[in-house]
Amino acid sequence: MILDRNDKDTIEKLVSVLRDNGTAVIPCDTIYGLSSVYGSGEAKLKALKGRDANKPFLVLATLSQAKELAVDIPFEILSVWPAPLTVVLNGVSGSTIAIRVPADSFLLRLLDKLGSPIYSTSVNMSGEPSLLDFKSVCERFEDKVDVVVKGPGSQGKTASTLIDATCRPFKLIRQGAFDASSLID
Repeated sequence: MILDRNDKDTIEKLVSVLRDNGTAVIPCDTIYGLSSVYGSGEAKLKALKGRDANKPFLVLATLSQAKELAVDIPFEILSVWPAPLTVVLNGVSGSTIAIRVPADSFLLRLLDKLGSPIYSTSVNMSGEPSLLDFKSVCERFEDKVDVVVKGPGSQGKTASTLIDATCRPFKLIRQGAFDASSLID
């Protein structure tokens, strides 16, 4: 099923798919993301991508959801979120977790309506380049996921910046769409 991000019913339909443990391709504040609901959707997403069972996905969350998933989020991070910045933090589970509070009203409405964070990963098979345009996404994944949401024509082409905030100074892991120079000493 293909939905348009601008259709007023898209978020409701997407929430229904994700609550039913479905998978979706969603336009993010960066690139398209292959997504499922946080927790129960992880195994299905790993199988779909052909991803190593030990490699975690990043989590998209509202600010309040992020605060429930991580302990002691540094003020410097809280002061820049929402942003295309993914941050590795100490999770409440005792392990680390990579979280992004997206700078995108569609995603924030989705997360709020769903009432849960979602996993998000680049749209590709593990080890292959990310698919960055809607046509390529549909050609490769439309028949593998439950729903594909069409983003704007100006959909981003750069992944999020990724930093590790479990240490001081913070470490840059991947330079992406966010200038993290003020956060990295």
